[in-house]
Amino acid sequence: MGEPNWKNRTLFHGDNLEFMRAMNSDSVDLIATDPPFNKGKDFHATPDSLASGAKFQDRWNWQEDVHPDWVQLIEGKHPNVWQVIASTKESWGDDMAAFLCYMAVRLIAMRRLLKPTGSIYLHCDPTASHYLKMLMDAIFGRKNFQNEIIWSYRTGGSSKTRFSKKHDVILFYGSSNRIFNVIKEKSYTKAQSRKPGVINYGGGTAEFFEDEHGVFNLVNCRDVWEMSYIGSTDPERTGYPTQKPLALYERIVQASSGGGSVVLDPFCGCATTCVAAEKHKRQWVGIDIWPKVQDVVVERLEKEGLIAPKYTRKTPSAREQYFWAEELHFTDKLPQRTDDGKTDVDYLETIESFAKEPWERLSRTAMTKHLGRAQTKGDWVICAGCGRELEIEFMELDHIKPKAGRGADDITNRILLCGPCNKRKRHRLTLVGLMDENEKENWMYDLTAAKNSQVRAENYAQKIRRGQISLKDGIE
Repeated sequence: MGEPNWKNRTLFHGDNLEFMRAMNSDSVDLIATDPPFNKGKDFHATPDSLASGAKFQDRWNWQEDVHPDWVQLIEGKHPNVWQVIASTKESWGDDMAAFLCYMAVRLIAMRRLLKPTGSIYLHCDPTASHYLKMLMDAIFGRKNFQNEIIWSYRTGGSSKTRFSKKHDVILFYGSSNRIFNVIKEKSYTKAQSRKPGVINYGGGTAEFFEDEHGVFNLVNCRDVWEMSYIGSTDPERTGYPTQKPLALYERIVQASSGGGSVVLDPFCGCATTCVAAEKHKRQWVGIDIWPKVQDVVVERLEKEGLIAPKYTRKTPSAREQYFWAEELHFTDKLPQRTDDGKTDVDYLETIESFAKEPWERLSRTAMTKHLGRAQTKGDWVICAGCGRELEIEFMELDHIKPKAGRGADDITNRILLCGPCNKRKRHRLTLVGLMDENEKENWMYDLTAAKNSQVRAENYAQKIRRGQISLKDGIE
């Protein structure tokens, strides 16, 4: 198990991807988070509320919101994840694919942070829940999927053209040896024979209780959770635009962590997960790009009675200084890794790693430049899939044998293809399969030129492997 390289009750301010990559592996017991949903709109906090000024954009664009490094990481090292994104791009469009790419690199980081006994609960809604489910299957393993929890609530407004949309989805993943505590909930009965006390029925016994709502007994929680939404006048409301009920995240914390467990929320917003963890005596760490989260968490902890009286007796300014110095840590500085420093994981299977030769460690940029030299005829690069002559800027690096089929990730298994060939090939076809598809689709331009380009690339790669061509030759 890894050790946290941050202090308990830490709030990191900044991009959660950078902070998660700076956190030690296997150091978190539970991740419970409420990320963007791809709702296609902007969110703003209620004016003059505690969360006043908080806002975020939940719109996504492939050209503006997807970093090339994310694509390189996912496509090169996590082909099954890339397949989900690529198929979504074709079936839905760029906006959903951009959202999934944003989430994928962060979920890969979360997977590395979780202990083998850890769990993750990802809050979403039907806008993208089915796409996120496929993404999480690819990253955490479909066998580790435990529940699709439905949070059902009642709010104002109804539809006359369809059933009213009154639920969110929480995707729960964890290994077979995860921490799990059975949670009981009240089940009310109207049966006349039911009264408080131990009652025999159906060959067994049940203990019934009574409160202001009637007679009930306690049963194991189902995967449908009926819990009230936070109304506009609810005293729990901070004004944060997507705030969720504290009781909802208390249930998650109680179910999948124990005393002293480390709880992480990488999209902590108004810090509901952090407050729930503190309330149940768990260690916690939150990350958010919103700087006012520190003010909100202090006030929410005060309301819950989780700040000792010696703090609340002080003036607000003195209280804040003393409180943060002694109990909470708010910083925009990245923690220093004390483990192996890896930033992602082999998520579905453990592959034995060996020391690589220098030619096996060539970057994608270097491989592209080398293969560009090999596949060049005159001033043009020849596509190895269709034989078209194009400038190097229109060529894309791909595997000869798909990575998903355990193809090597070095230059001996790489080739340059034009954009349409690369899109057609994806991670499902070999290079031979691509050429067959091109001929069927009448995309093949020059079969001889394509095969000659392949041969030149393969010969060039073997010369690099044998040390006959310098790794830096012509690429700097």
